[in-house]
Amino acid sequence: MKNVFVKILGTEKKRTSQNKLNSPTRLSQSPDVRLFLSLDNPRNVPTVSVDVVEPERDEEDQDAMNGNKDDDNPVNLGPSEKTSVKPKDFEFLRVIGKGSFGKVLLAKHKAEGKIYAVKVLQKQAIMRRNEAKHIMAERNVLLKNVKHPFLVGLHYSFQTPDKLYFVLDYVNGGELFFHLQRERYFAEHRAKFYAAEMASALGYLHSLNIIYRDLKPENILLDCTGHIVLTDFGLCKEGIVGQGTTSTFCGTPEYLAPEVLRKKPYDKTVDWWCLGAVLYEMLYGLPPFYSRDTAEMYDNILFKPLRLRTNVSAAGRTILEGLLQKEKENRLGAKKDFLEIQNNEFFSDIDWQDLYDKKITPPYNPNVSGHLDLKHFDPEFVREPVPASVGRSGGQSSKLVSASVMEADGVFEGFSYAPPSEDAFG
Repeated sequence: MKNVFVKILGTEKKRTSQNKLNSPTRLSQSPDVRLFLSLDNPRNVPTVSVDVVEPERDEEDQDAMNGNKDDDNPVNLGPSEKTSVKPKDFEFLRVIGKGSFGKVLLAKHKAEGKIYAVKVLQKQAIMRRNEAKHIMAERNVLLKNVKHPFLVGLHYSFQTPDKLYFVLDYVNGGELFFHLQRERYFAEHRAKFYAAEMASALGYLHSLNIIYRDLKPENILLDCTGHIVLTDFGLCKEGIVGQGTTSTFCGTPEYLAPEVLRKKPYDKTVDWWCLGAVLYEMLYGLPPFYSRDTAEMYDNILFKPLRLRTNVSAAGRTILEGLLQKEKENRLGAKKDFLEIQNNEFFSDIDWQDLYDKKITPPYNPNVSGHLDLKHFDPEFVREPVPASVGRSGGQSSKLVSASVMEADGVFEGFSYAPPSEDAFG
């Protein structure tokens, strides 16, 4: 068994999948898959961004056991308003997510009285895993997402000598993954609605020259009324203009596009492959080329023809065939990107402006009773006590990190963000 960590708001929870590498498959005929499996082991390629990783101890507890000291190096906070942001500005109520870098907590801003999800990451844990680049990429993308209805919004980011804090929209309708596990698959009209909102979010990212690269049910949340919210932007790639490409190997095994598996340059169409994979899973209950045998699954992605049962409409089967083309040049979205998705027959009854404006009633309501209704969160997290350290500034208690004019070289240069005062926690 390998532990596959899937992210909740940038943290990870374990999802196990069977890996039988000795099973007889076409693997022996596929050098691409053999190469991929060698890359799939993080010990072989420590710099590759793969979601398959070794089990982790709780980094915060481990640091305490080892007596590690805080990193007191000041960090250049970048241009921002002259506002000091401190952990003690928040009342941390519950743990709602946990991973190898830290925790996500339900928190109330004491002065404003508003509820947020605050992601608290350990700097030392990030540095040990060489993930600083991805954390900064996530922060940069989050700053651009505040105005889009289907992307989680960043209200604030700040830091202490030992921790990074993301103050995010609080979304408590549950992961799409949670709802799929419970219901197995969705009716086509429901899957279409979710896919349309995902496509709108991806199209917006593409308009900002950003590839998302990690669309999967675990990164898709429902808000309190049932609309989609995409989270976790750590694998986003910025600066992809037009038909530009990148080649970093990253993603989640079940949703990897063939060109990523082959270690070939890929472009924005990788996100449309992932949309097809998630749409297929919503309609049929499993990803399109899924196998408990990881090697066989990779082989399926590269070579196995797509098989579609007839319980889905002809338009539904056609869009799946278009999105899941193994050659990216032939894939739906390869020529005109999001416009091709919008104009596809499957979405002919979607008014895209009404969708963006949230004028279309979601097909499912999570029926949460309020901010403290945590029935859609994993009880394993909710039962965990809130660590006392998240409310402290770290290092010397008098040494607060101000979101204004501190300048010094540091790994997390420019991390902190404070909105203009009139928009603060708006």
